Amino acid sequence: MRTIGFQLYSARNFLPLESVFRLLAQAGYREVEGYGALYPSLDPGEAMSLKAKLERNGLTMPTAHFGLDLLEHKVDRVLEIARILGIKSIYCPYLAPEDRPADAAGWRAFGARLQGASKPYRNAGLDFGWHNHDFEFSPITDGPVPMELILAGGPDLSWEADVAWIAKGGADPFVWIKKYADRISSVHVKDIAPAGEKLDEDGWADVGHGTLPWGDLMAALAPTSAKHFIVEHDNPSDLKRLAERSIATIAAFHAEERVP
Repeated sequence: MRTIGFQLYSARNFLPLESVFRLLAQAGYREVEGYGALYPSLDPGEAMSLKAKLERNGLTMPTAHFGLDLLEHKVDRVLEIARILGIKSIYCPYLAPEDRPADAAGWRAFGARLQGASKPYRNAGLDFGWHNHDFEFSPITDGPVPMELILAGGPDLSWEADVAWIAKGGADPFVWIKKYADRISSVHVKDIAPAGEKLDEDGWADVGHGTLPWGDLMAALAPTSAKHFIVEHDNPSDLKRLAERSIATIAAFHAEERVP
């Protein structure tokens, strides 16, 4: 059964974490997704403290983002953090503009680099994949868009598909969902406000309150391998509003399933 989670990056401006976890639990979430700032030193003691806060609020963290430098150079520490927190799926979330390849060969090689980085984690029984933004769908002069090359260069990589960023990148989410249905292990569920609206929230919207056809998108995602639907908003002004309205939208589209 698919589960509904919440990307904690969306709550970075609403700390402390204990209050965030309490709010999310009250809204009906049972899972959250971690990101780098939550475990900056990769200290096991930090992870144990974070786990205790999660447990006090009935939450788990089955998925998490880690930067590529940590994934490549701090393997044992990342694995220990994953063990403590119960993380089952690791996603590399971003590539800075200055590090992005300029051609098809470079993007394919980047996919191969991720493939190499994934090996110790996959050997430990963890899922390992890439989380997209919009730049992976920008055309290049000598080949298909970078997202296709990343997945080709890393044939064992999973994909955490951020549907709104696909659309922001000018691509058709339905085409990509269908083409890579068996590679999608998690989905970021977020929405885009109508043009000129929600400028104080960087043009994002609560799920179901923007322009993306989430009913149709959920139907398209149904046959994929996605196990986690994760609510995200890059700059919300009201965390409670975001959390409550977004989970209500997703639950309504999955009325036949029990919301975990």
